[in-house]
Amino acid sequence: MGKRLKQQRRGDGTPAYKAPTTRYKVDLQYRLYDDEEKAGVIRGQILGFIDDPGRDAILMEMLYDNSKKGYLLANEGAVVGDYVELGAQAKLNAGNVLPLYRIPDGLYIFNLERNPGDRGKIIRSPGSYGVIVSREKDIVYVRLPSKQTFSFSADCRAQIGIVSGGGKSDKPLMKAGTAFYKYKKARNRMWPRNRGVKMSVYNHPHGGKQHHEGKPTTVARGTSPGGKVGHIAAKSTGRKKVIKKE
Repeated sequence: MGKRLKQQRRGDGTPAYKAPTTRYKVDLQYRLYDDEEKAGVIRGQILGFIDDPGRDAILMEMLYDNSKKGYLLANEGAVVGDYVELGAQAKLNAGNVLPLYRIPDGLYIFNLERNPGDRGKIIRSPGSYGVIVSREKDIVYVRLPSKQTFSFSADCRAQIGIVSGGGKSDKPLMKAGTAFYKYKKARNRMWPRNRGVKMSVYNHPHGGKQHHEGKPTTVARGTSPGGKVGHIAAKSTGRKKVIKKE
């Protein structure tokens, strides 16, 4: 009798595969876009920095003018005691939060809202940034870190600058124990990731001791969950054929 695939067990949401959200310190979001921000600006002072296990980038603890506290992604060059402005009339300084219609083309941005008012969703990994490419009426085109260009509403907010912590992944882990605490212990990610051909037959459709090369790597989109592994509905696999021109 075989076992269910690991991705099938993960889909149940059992404690073995759930992220330990109780260890996370901050639910990172912009403050609500109220009339004070829409018409003017609100300032906040950086009280300190927080290393949250739920993300790789460093966070800034803010104290706003209305005596309320909040959190923002730290930009490169942020210093304790500096002031950050939020609002439509904020200055074009690193770390400030402005709507896209107030940010000129070519400026680096991060922590961008996908839809106006969702309080920041994309471009949040360490060292990442997007670039405003062009605009058309109420639409702004932004080139993301993936080098793809997408359109956003001009009312979406973003921070100016680059996310802090760039080059974090360049540091070698040196030993497996460090990788365990980074991937498995901190966020309960699936680690280590073993190849299917290294598993037993009852663990994976690619498993078994022999004939690994003959195992199918492309399956149909409608394949049953027990066999839906490898390249799903792939048009082609392997190296591209090079056609020599005479």
